[in-house]
Amino acid sequence: MTDHDSEFDCEQRQRNVHAVRAGIEAWGSGTGSPFALLADDVSWEITGNSDVAGIYSSKAELMTRVIVPLAARMSAPLIPAIRALFSDGDTVIALFDAEGTARDGRPYCNSYAWFMQFRGDRVAKVTAFYDSIAFNDLWRRVTPVVD
Repeated sequence: MTDHDSEFDCEQRQRNVHAVRAGIEAWGSGTGSPFALLADDVSWEITGNSDVAGIYSSKAELMTRVIVPLAARMSAPLIPAIRALFSDGDTVIALFDAEGTARDGRPYCNSYAWFMQFRGDRVAKVTAFYDSIAFNDLWRRVTPVVD
């Protein structure tokens, strides 16, 4: 590896971390979301035993089966707070908390760790971890409302 390759890798890692930070912060301010970073053919794995655990093979499938129904259970969008961002090669790990109020007036709070592997400027693969007990409680308790 040449010095130029090392500089490029470092610059690409910095761009990736910046993009993830900007996406999560935009989500928190209501001006965007980290899902805009996803490649159309992203592979998104939700680990564990929650009601939505599994592998989603596209951005559209993830949004339709998980993200939109989750948002439809909230009276206002979730507000994320980044605890830490880590970078290793083409992967950015985001550790963050998110909270909001469900449509039934009860709080929803969860902690997340997303391992996001980039392909160029898009996220191609994600492995997501969260508290499945808190998630399932919300998912089962609150009926989604589509506006």
